[in-house]
Amino acid sequence: MPWSRIAALLAINRLCAPGSELAIEERWYPATALDDLLGIAAGKVNDTRLYRCLDRLLPYKTKLERHLTRRYGELFAAEFDVLLYDLTSSYGEGAAEKDPMMRRGYSRDHRPDCPQVVIALIVNIEGFPLSYETFDGNRADVTTLEAVLRMVERKYGKARRVWVFDRGIVSEENLEALRRRGGQYLVGTPRAKLKQFEQQLLEDGWEQVRPEVEVKMVPTPQGEETYILCRSTARRAKEQAIRSRFSTRLEKALQALQKRVAEGQRKDRNKIERKLGSLLARNPQVADLYQVAVTEKGGTLAVEWKAIENRQTWQQAREGAYLLRTNLPPGEPAKLWKDYIQLTEAEAAFRALKSELSIRPIFHQLERRAKAHILVAFLGYALWVTLKHLLMRKDSTLSPSKALALLGTLVSADIVLPTTDGREIRLRRVTTPSAEQKQLLDQLGITLPDRLSFDQECSADSKIA
Repeated sequence: MPWSRIAALLAINRLCAPGSELAIEERWYPATALDDLLGIAAGKVNDTRLYRCLDRLLPYKTKLERHLTRRYGELFAAEFDVLLYDLTSSYGEGAAEKDPMMRRGYSRDHRPDCPQVVIALIVNIEGFPLSYETFDGNRADVTTLEAVLRMVERKYGKARRVWVFDRGIVSEENLEALRRRGGQYLVGTPRAKLKQFEQQLLEDGWEQVRPEVEVKMVPTPQGEETYILCRSTARRAKEQAIRSRFSTRLEKALQALQKRVAEGQRKDRNKIERKLGSLLARNPQVADLYQVAVTEKGGTLAVEWKAIENRQTWQQAREGAYLLRTNLPPGEPAKLWKDYIQLTEAEAAFRALKSELSIRPIFHQLERRAKAHILVAFLGYALWVTLKHLLMRKDSTLSPSKALALLGTLVSADIVLPTTDGREIRLRRVTTPSAEQKQLLDQLGITLPDRLSFDQECSADSKIA
């Protein structure tokens, strides 16, 4: 049995109905027509063979990535001169004591109780994946970039690529590493850096790129970099609502404490100061906007607080604003903003991996199996994004998951005809698609046969030895 067909089976399962190897053997595979489509008899699919395939698959990671990159170019004219880089994590079940990669760290899955692995994904502006890398679960985001740069150069050679990533990966060392390699970047910056551009933020000269978004180019005196100020009305409304909620909560708590101290219910200065510290710690979003103190006059303690006016004004001015940084040649700020916003494609890839493709949790306890699980999810995502762009090419409004659900009711069935001499004639037929299904199949350029061929060639055979 070619291992390539077993690998194809794992990737197809990850796309259509993600499950464990045991679930594939016992429930999913017997209910599909893949025995005909892949030429694998149901009795030859078992969890042991699937696990052995995982062990054989991992060494082909680089070849698979290069093959997929070529195919995206052939099918969709996809280009990889602008690369979007982002990170996520996937947690594991169990102690994973035999997997040194599984570590506890900052959990994007809100499961700090579980060990995890960090996954760095590189996609182009259309969401086609170029490659990915795995890191220990406690690896800081900002320390991953140089390793990924070396990995991409090793696999695809040195080129003048444009890298786009958010502020969590930005550091002067990372940007210097990119410049040293002749690379270009378009990145987000920490919010604190906005203070340097307070005057430009308050001045006019903004360019409207969308009804709710404005941008402004801010060249630096040295001319090596350019900053792009951006502000969004939707983002401003959200940040104002957050600030208002926390400010209201903090002010009510300060008023209540002030009243209790004035009425003599609280007399221990140390306890009052600890209470003030606790209130500020519970509201860190607005804590620096207020000045608080415990005073004593004539032996009577009092709590005094007030809003710091200039900080409140600056907070309101920067709400909805963010700052981009690039070493690209000066160009249209609107285009640079649109290129940066394409980071949503990387975020969409992670959403697909975590929801439709169920990359989490990881139940494998061995490092090689956990890494192979992530590779299978990567292959499933390759199928998912291909289907997405095939649908987009035909102006279909269906998402990949809805398209799969619609076609999932098509079945292959056996018609059994008894003969006069006691034998049976079995005819395997494919059900007639509904009008909606036929329309989707026509859009995808797929023609269903009346019956399935048992000895057809499998495209997977030439990809993995």
